[in-house]
Amino acid sequence: MTPPRILAFGGSLRASSFNQKLAAIAARGARGAGVQVTLIRLRDFPLPLYDQDVEDTGGIPENAAKLKALFAQHDGLIIASPEYNSGITAALKNAIDWVSRATAPDEAPLSVLRGKTAAILSASPGGYGGSRSLTQLRTLLENISITVLPDQVSVPKVHEVMDADGELTDAMLQSSVLSLGAALAKALG
Repeated sequence: MTPPRILAFGGSLRASSFNQKLAAIAARGARGAGVQVTLIRLRDFPLPLYDQDVEDTGGIPENAAKLKALFAQHDGLIIASPEYNSGITAALKNAIDWVSRATAPDEAPLSVLRGKTAAILSASPGGYGGSRSLTQLRTLLENISITVLPDQVSVPKVHEVMDADGELTDAMLQSSVLSLGAALAKALG
């Protein structure tokens, strides 16, 4: 039996995204618990805004197909979501919208998402740590039949607690993020 596989990423396109670094820490926690983790960056899959007309005339864009294939190959998700204006990023929502599309006549919408389990976390320079985006992300994921772990981690004032190597200098926060990744691995095991 092959071990479960987890796809991990941050919901930001920014090259030095705090949330991408946070996803990497959680991914390390999952790997330590014995699962395979693929860490990707959404910026490596540039996508047009979802538009039914674009899909109808040209099909699913190449990067959307690549991203969808990655989702299909994994059992779980680690998503570190930045908070933009109290919600998830347009890049994260757009990626999920493209991945959710059926690309074959006999394929059901959401087929590569349904039944997965996700761990969600966030980081922000603000005092809420991105926690408001997690409320929105949890609702979105649960509505598309993804089970979301009850625990989540938010890191407020991340610029004060993340070092240049992308590690959290607060030992309790670092442990919480690693533990969340391990908890997802356990849930999938």
